Amino acid sequence: MEQYLVPVILGIVEGLTEFIPVSSTGHLILSGELLNFTGARAATFEVFIQLGAILAVVMLYRERFRRFFTFENIVSGFKMKQHELNWMHIAVAILPAMILGYLVHDIIKKYLFSAETVLIGLIIGGIVMIVAERMSIPTVAADLDKINFRQSLVIGLAQCLSLWPGFSRSGATISGGLLAGLNHKTAAEFSFIIAVPVMIAATGYDLLKSWSLITPDFVVTLLIGFVVSFVVAVLAIVGFLKLLQRVKLTPFAVYRFILAVGYYLIILR
Repeated sequence: MEQYLVPVILGIVEGLTEFIPVSSTGHLILSGELLNFTGARAATFEVFIQLGAILAVVMLYRERFRRFFTFENIVSGFKMKQHELNWMHIAVAILPAMILGYLVHDIIKKYLFSAETVLIGLIIGGIVMIVAERMSIPTVAADLDKINFRQSLVIGLAQCLSLWPGFSRSGATISGGLLAGLNHKTAAEFSFIIAVPVMIAATGYDLLKSWSLITPDFVVTLLIGFVVSFVVAVLAIVGFLKLLQRVKLTPFAVYRFILAVGYYLIILR
């Protein structure tokens, strides 16, 4: 029973947290510690179930992804046109984190995947979110097709902060979007979209390095986590967009502070 319960719990955690600004990696690490599911296989599982969350974004934004591959959109990207969101906006936004992630991948895996470093990331990331929101930058991009290349770069640079586990990729990119002049909904949707190539590249790289761990008996565990993550992520994305427009980022930052302090006092101390 336990071999099915653990992937279900972690699949729910991944689906709920991947696209909201609370750090899915941080939650998976902390949850894994509590469930005594740690080590190389646990790390591979946590990487694999992210593909379920990725699939949720592709399904919900399938029309937008289809447009990226139209002839007009491809040409617009090569000509650096900014009148419609195209693949070049995505490339500008993902390259900083992909390049830096490749360079420091082994360092992150070796030194930053612990409960203590996650708690630090939760707190600092929450502070960044509050600062980005309180600065009240005027909105100049109220939908995805109004985003320009400068804004894409600002968001891409902000995304580099999320390489620290616990910081939160969505928290970093949404904060970067607000600082670049996007409204909350547009920043969140752009965060979802650029997550797809970044996470595919990151998970693909990780899985190639740990392929030997994926044995037949482990496949069932992986598939359970994948399916649960996908279903929960679909619901979480739809719910988060509605909630974000009502409560903004600050309540999520407060949750991060409470989680970090509570986990430290109850579990680590």
